[in-house]
Amino acid sequence: MSDSVLIVLVVGAAIILAVLAYNIYQESQYRKQLRDQFGHANKDALLDSQVNSVRDGAEAQSVLNTKAMVPEPEADKAADAVAAQAETIFTGENAVPEASEGLVAEEEIIEAVEPVPAANSEEIAAENTTERTQMTPLSRTVAVKGRKTLLDVHDMSKQPLPWFDVRFDYLAYIALYEPKELHAMPRLSSRSRFRLVGCTMDDRYQIAEPIPSVYYQGFVVGLQAISRSGLLTHEELAHFGEQANRFAEQMDGQLLLTDINTFLDVARPLDELCARVDQTIAIHLVSRSNVSGMELRTAVEKQGFELGHDGAFFYAGSDGEPLFNIVTLDNTPFTSTLLANQNYRGFSMLFDIVHIPNGEKCFDQFMDMAVKLSSQLGLDLVNDKVEELSTEWLREVRRYVIDRQKEMKQVELEPGSELAKRLFS
Repeated sequence: MSDSVLIVLVVGAAIILAVLAYNIYQESQYRKQLRDQFGHANKDALLDSQVNSVRDGAEAQSVLNTKAMVPEPEADKAADAVAAQAETIFTGENAVPEASEGLVAEEEIIEAVEPVPAANSEEIAAENTTERTQMTPLSRTVAVKGRKTLLDVHDMSKQPLPWFDVRFDYLAYIALYEPKELHAMPRLSSRSRFRLVGCTMDDRYQIAEPIPSVYYQGFVVGLQAISRSGLLTHEELAHFGEQANRFAEQMDGQLLLTDINTFLDVARPLDELCARVDQTIAIHLVSRSNVSGMELRTAVEKQGFELGHDGAFFYAGSDGEPLFNIVTLDNTPFTSTLLANQNYRGFSMLFDIVHIPNGEKCFDQFMDMAVKLSSQLGLDLVNDKVEELSTEWLREVRRYVIDRQKEMKQVELEPGSELAKRLFS
């Protein structure tokens, strides 16, 4: 072999190595840029990574090591606690039944005002480890001597009211001494929501409203103590009790409050389960260059998605409720103007486990849409580590969705139901 041929081979090999090195560098920069854009997600939903916890400030750890069921001793303990407090917590079904004919529907939910700052994790931990405290007796928790209420507060506490669930609604019962109109809704301070149900003079319970000439003989106030913000603290429940006492004073009634410690014994296991199952699966569709906003919008709308007022595309189920969402990689909103005038590096598809019924079937539909959009727009399907989705990854995610929804069903909490919408709001 001549020297000239050897030189040509060496130069050619050097050029090939240089091209390979440049391609590796470009791939690394591409992945880094995409990671910087994924500001809205945590790590993956499987293996050694994390899922996207919807709880404010909370992150779910070690997904595959999470037990799929509530431990039996805890469930039994919670059930025993409810039974032991028959006079302060009514003993109806745990699941909220459908409102019967003649009852006002539960659509009217009154938002509480003047939020109390939520306790931080250190305060909550201290509360859980310190000795239990008892509420200071309130003025209206003692019957007025020589007067008789129109209803018995203990009988009221045993009524299976369809608007409340004793596992997460903290209840206050007020029996009036005389029939009263409700002139204005009470102002009850909390970071959560409450419902006010009244018993009319014909012994019917209904959502209470300030309607002239409608007289009530008692009220039940339910404070939703579990939400995506977590479980209310002992202090917050006690503060709510004080507010309910003031309302009882205004209406001239006797007050019965659910025992706080007993209520928390029941609510904590449910809150822990809610924090565990409240997860969102995110799959990212990304481009190595760009995709026009108009092209993106056309493709997703062809799959049945609509642009919502919150700046995200949503796909509605048969009941009209959103099933899946599409958001930008950096969580900025989609708008008609931006879609018509700018390009995107891709988007994220979100699967909210607790709000989607029939997770197994819907996840298959979700992935089918993702694959179709990937093909139509020439996008790569990747996870949060910008790794191409594998068959094993998808299989594990599907199993994860099924397991979390199975946990919910075991406590009569159907994914996507009205009860789930209340808890995970």
